[in-house]
Amino acid sequence: MIQDKIVVGISQGDINGISYEVIIKALMDPRMYDFSVPVVYGSAKVAAYHRKALNIANFSFNNVRGADEANVKRANIVNCLDDNIRVELGKSTQIAGEASYLSLQTAVKDLRDKKLDVLVTGPINKDNIQSEEFKFPGHTEYLTKEFGANDSLMLMISENLKVGVVTGHIPISQVPQAITEDSILKKLRIMNKSLIQDFRIRKPKIAVLGLNPHAGDNSLLGREEVDIIIPAIEKAKYEKIMAFGPYPADGFFGSDSFKKFDAILAMYHDQGLVPFKALAFGTGVNYTAGLSIIRTSPGHGTAYELAGLNQASEDSFRNAIYLACDIFRNRTEYLEISKNPLQHQEISDNE
Repeated sequence: MIQDKIVVGISQGDINGISYEVIIKALMDPRMYDFSVPVVYGSAKVAAYHRKALNIANFSFNNVRGADEANVKRANIVNCLDDNIRVELGKSTQIAGEASYLSLQTAVKDLRDKKLDVLVTGPINKDNIQSEEFKFPGHTEYLTKEFGANDSLMLMISENLKVGVVTGHIPISQVPQAITEDSILKKLRIMNKSLIQDFRIRKPKIAVLGLNPHAGDNSLLGREEVDIIIPAIEKAKYEKIMAFGPYPADGFFGSDSFKKFDAILAMYHDQGLVPFKALAFGTGVNYTAGLSIIRTSPGHGTAYELAGLNQASEDSFRNAIYLACDIFRNRTEYLEISKNPLQHQEISDNE
């Protein structure tokens, strides 16, 4: 932290999408500087290109060589790209992919070196970022490896909804074999711990969705619920994790049953993210739970079709910054409270 403010590292994402637009619009809000010190990893030249395209005149970045030089009252930018880089709004290019990775790599290094408190990642194109250095389906898998975690959980967050997934960025054809008692139990453990330490929920209630239509209809439509999901839930309960289900996904979201739980564990990507984005697309945030570091991201992608049109909403990106800072405070407080727990005292009958 710098002067009791949280240092927020921001990777630029894809330079040809809406990333710079939502970053700039979010950082134009003066309230950001009451509690955070934003440090963008990218290019002052690229930022200026976007400002001109968007006709934004009343904003500028403070150029710094590193996060430790950041001005606590300004939006800072660390130049980590070649000044000759070419912006092609609305297009997926190899250069944009390379720039996305370089920005992310530099921000991760500073996060590892404790120069940053949290990381907020701009949206990338998962195809053009692929290279010899980056062979991951997305940010979640890359950061899980970079910070030496055995596992992590993609957790989508909105004001009234938290949705995690057992299987993330894998083909739908591979989902059934990836659903095991162990994989479900691992995600439930991560989710439960995150709800307690990152969101300060004392006894979280977690809903678990089924894999098959109607949660298998008592094995009529598939046996995964009976053979895999229910045993995993029972094991979680034995570990004092308050997990319930499995619930049919359609009725669960359609009947507002999700409002009775602190979080929901879906079996696969679209099962959880389709209802989440239908309910909270413009404001939702992607959080990577289970890591030693704090990383959030807006709940949307590069949106090439909106690039340069000044039509993208910054709400999700702003919420990503807010959430990262909230989790930083919650986790810090939780660690302080847990550091010196009250010692158990034996009291004899003679006292």
